[in-house]
Amino acid sequence: MCGIAGILRLQPRLCCEVSLLSEMLRLIRHRGPDEAGLYLSDDFSMGTVRLSILGGDGGQQPICDEEARYYLSYNGEVYNYIELRKELKSLGYRFLTDSDTEVVLQSWRAWGRDCLSRFNGAFAFALYDCQEKALYLARDRYGKRPLYYLWHKGDVFFSSEMKSFLAIEDYSFEFDLSQLASILTLWTPLTHQSSFKGIEQVSQGCCTKISSEGLTKSRYHQLNFQSRYSISCESEAVEAVNDMLREAVKLRLRSDVEIGVYLSGGLDSSILSAILADKVGQNFKSYSVAFEDDEFDESSDQQTMVTHIGSHHRTVKISNRSITDNFPEAAFHAEVPVFRTAFVPMYLLSKAVSDDGIKVVLTGEGADEVFLGYNIFKETLMRSKWNILSDEEKLDRLSQLYPYLKHYNETSKSDLLGLYQQFSTDRYPGLFSHELRIQNGLFSKRLLKESAEPLVAIQELIGEQPNFSSLSQIEKAQWLEFNTLLQGYLLSSQGDRMSLSHSVENRCPYLDPNIVELSSEINLKFDDGRDEKYLLRKAFEKVLPSKIASKRKYPYRAPDSKAFVSEQPDYLEHLLSEAELRKMDILNSKFCCSLTNKIMKSSPDKISTKENQTFIFLLSLCLQHQFFVKKRLPSDYGNRAIDDILIRKIDTRAQVIGLPR
Repeated sequence: MCGIAGILRLQPRLCCEVSLLSEMLRLIRHRGPDEAGLYLSDDFSMGTVRLSILGGDGGQQPICDEEARYYLSYNGEVYNYIELRKELKSLGYRFLTDSDTEVVLQSWRAWGRDCLSRFNGAFAFALYDCQEKALYLARDRYGKRPLYYLWHKGDVFFSSEMKSFLAIEDYSFEFDLSQLASILTLWTPLTHQSSFKGIEQVSQGCCTKISSEGLTKSRYHQLNFQSRYSISCESEAVEAVNDMLREAVKLRLRSDVEIGVYLSGGLDSSILSAILADKVGQNFKSYSVAFEDDEFDESSDQQTMVTHIGSHHRTVKISNRSITDNFPEAAFHAEVPVFRTAFVPMYLLSKAVSDDGIKVVLTGEGADEVFLGYNIFKETLMRSKWNILSDEEKLDRLSQLYPYLKHYNETSKSDLLGLYQQFSTDRYPGLFSHELRIQNGLFSKRLLKESAEPLVAIQELIGEQPNFSSLSQIEKAQWLEFNTLLQGYLLSSQGDRMSLSHSVENRCPYLDPNIVELSSEINLKFDDGRDEKYLLRKAFEKVLPSKIASKRKYPYRAPDSKAFVSEQPDYLEHLLSEAELRKMDILNSKFCCSLTNKIMKSSPDKISTKENQTFIFLLSLCLQHQFFVKKRLPSDYGNRAIDDILIRKIDTRAQVIGLPR
């Protein structure tokens, strides 16, 4: 696991890159505190900060091939590297290390860009071809690991996180209004968006080539719901889910360091914990978030599971104060506007994991997207049949939706019937499943001073999906979840950025490509979708306590605006004062002030869901304006040195230098 950064000089010049590249790496040192390395030449420079998990000394980076044609900086893990190395050896390729990094390099030599579709993993990498004078930037198929690039004054800068670009003295961050309109409306950046002008992220499942001839993008993976599997009966499907998830966990236990697990108390993480206990016994660590506010707390179910598996467990108790105290620095690591505070407890949880000396954890992300666990899927099924359902059937289905939301109750039946009647037909082409979410997002878009069309980017992305119009409404909903909230928030702001902020790598067995493909064959084939994750639940019900096996979906949430109303942190008045809001020329300061005043003066039960999320969007946006546009970093961040893991003297250029601690 690494943080990577580099510079491609499209107009070569004689200059010393050491100080600039070292500063870029220092700003992402949290991604790799164990060692660092640099490669320097007149037209290209790259470096890594490494979190040592696989390969020991053999995993030092950057790495080059024996002809010194290709140089690679690689962030992530390819879990099937052992099988790929065996295949490559049979083709005559020699290996000098046991690392998956060298497997990635030799795979590129053997198969070029076609190697990407062979990788089962979470990765992003930069590969420089000295012969072509071309830089290749690639990301895994589901967007688990980040990789940004910036064109600036004829050069290309790239990094695992945008904060590296703060090292460029003559570069200024500037928010992109059209991107913000899209982000606020859809609750998340799309796969290529950054929220800033001039900065783009390599899209999930894509490879981008950059050279003096320009930029070309190629896609090697697109979620298409085609499957090579053929499942004829429910028992066969249950067995396939069980076997395949166990194999996915087994692959993700490949490591030279101890592996822990996040245990939320829900079905998905409980299954992973049970599989882990079956493979390694009780000698592993599990971690949970608990809340002082009972509305969000699942510690009872967590303890039920801990007793069942016998793990060494640690719980991080979250209060309103811990959310408000840590929100600014967590938002700095998130780098993009966020619509809820749930990422802050994950920031604190990863700190506890790191303090225990654990570098890798298994997490349950992806299970709901893969096996249709979210209420939005049940809602889509209901809405697509709305006009043929009787009133009794409508009320029955409504009773199964969002039991944790206060406005989904008996007294609201007539209002809910009216609401869903309005949304029983398409309003926005291709976005039927997400139209209610979009309505809340359009309220958040009112934070912006100028109007920008918020749905152009997502509709362009849909246009790149072959045969999207032929997908079922549920498949469209699933595709949208994969391409919006999963990659843009759950795997990034709440996932990778929070875990790596404390040098912890998260691994997601449910996002094994074989499992995703299997789900395309079996979802809704043996059930009607009303019992969420039916086959997953059936596959593991015998290894779970009955309380957990029968538990309905309860989404992970945390106190949002009520935490700030309760605690009144000092920074709130400064960031959200009318004078400060007017300084941000992208904001509608009148609307922002009105919203803030309502939030701070109303009881929580008087604040709607859309007002709640819009307030958090505003607060995170203001903080990122401070951090990136004004370059006022969190108080202790500027003191984090990198000298203790970097050798200051770089002997020569045009060579790879492994830099030990």
